[in-house]
Amino acid sequence: MDEQQRTIPILRSILFVPAIVERFVARAPETGADVVCLDVEDSVPPAEKARAREMAAAAIDSMPRDGHAVFVRVNGLHTGLLEDDLLAVVRPGLDGIVLSKTHTAEIVRRMDHYLTLLERRQGMEAGDVSIIPLVESAEGILGAREIAEASPRLVGLSLGAEDLAVDMGLQRSEAAREIEWPRAQLAAAAAAAGLVPIDTPEPDYTDMEHLKRDASFARSLGYRGKYCIHPGQVEVVNRVFSPTEQEVAEAREVVRVLEKEGIAKGRAAIPVNGKMIDTPIYWQARRLLRWAEAAGIAPKE
Repeated sequence: MDEQQRTIPILRSILFVPAIVERFVARAPETGADVVCLDVEDSVPPAEKARAREMAAAAIDSMPRDGHAVFVRVNGLHTGLLEDDLLAVVRPGLDGIVLSKTHTAEIVRRMDHYLTLLERRQGMEAGDVSIIPLVESAEGILGAREIAEASPRLVGLSLGAEDLAVDMGLQRSEAAREIEWPRAQLAAAAAAAGLVPIDTPEPDYTDMEHLKRDASFARSLGYRGKYCIHPGQVEVVNRVFSPTEQEVAEAREVVRVLEKEGIAKGRAAIPVNGKMIDTPIYWQARRLLRWAEAAGIAPKE
């Protein structure tokens, strides 16, 4: 997709919250996360699945909204639980679904059909509920491009490294070298489809310096957000996945100089401080400024 056509949804931080823990759900809107994701999947034991659905539905109805979206992470299609999850939580107020165990594009297409039927049943507009596939297997990584193009409901594409490690027999490490290729593969697939790449959660919620390094590396690959498993991670993740004041100032200068000294004079590239500024750099700067505006980091011009 051309840089000129891309929009920048703000999905910097998606906070997983176990739907069965009332005090966590109650505090979630205060964390500053861009998305509060009520979890009825991995953080809920099998015997509590039905109760988790009911509590997630109640939270969607009652949760105060202050600049954040509300998603639900549902169980995978293969579990036989997905349909009951959706029957419970698809309702006015639900912004999106994190679709766990998205191994193929066909799973996304089936989810799209389910949502279309349930939106109609609930009196909602078609397409109200977005989807973020969670890619957690070797099959999913290899099919990431097809998954990313499977439904117009998709707003992001995300990586689940822990389940991927189980599927592939990877040994997880602090440096995370073992997932560099899957990370890059998924980020490329998301970018090609115009989606927001969302990085895997960091299991160690006590080490903020490590989280910052890990998130910064993900951003260098093109990621624009990251899952959080603890409220304490949200501030760091929001900061890493927001343009800095220096980046905004440099981008504004690139746009100003190229428009004044380049485009206005019929030139597509000009030297600035020993560097050549050309069209791709110009569009990258424009995109960063749109990203900063959407994130509230910089005022719209």
